[in-house]
Amino acid sequence: MTDSPIADVERVRGLLIAAAREGRAVSYSEMLGELGLRFTRPKMRALCKTLDVIDEAAIAAGEPELAVLVVRESDGLPGQGWWGGARAFVLGYDGPWTGPRAIKLVREQQQIAFDYWRDR
Repeated sequence: MTDSPIADVERVRGLLIAAAREGRAVSYSEMLGELGLRFTRPKMRALCKTLDVIDEAAIAAGEPELAVLVVRESDGLPGQGWWGGARAFVLGYDGPWTGPRAIKLVREQQQIAFDYWRDR
């Protein structure tokens, strides 16, 4: 693994848990800033890989996913990677990645994380 703070799973997870306890989502740019980095697309993609690792561990531990808390500044929704693969299938969602239905699903998943971490 690399020395990049992006790959520091425990640090990124800790930042996400803190955000969940505060009941708020964070933008990709904000998360990278918390790690001492400026936003670039390659760094965002690297962050997404770390988010996948964090969510896989959360699922295995019976915890809610945290990647749903990391969103685009433009519309407050997670990026394309969050919507792909098994995640959408498991949630039973087959709609668009933007718009009212997407927002509803994301807010529901975020609330699950907020509720879980609020008192922990």
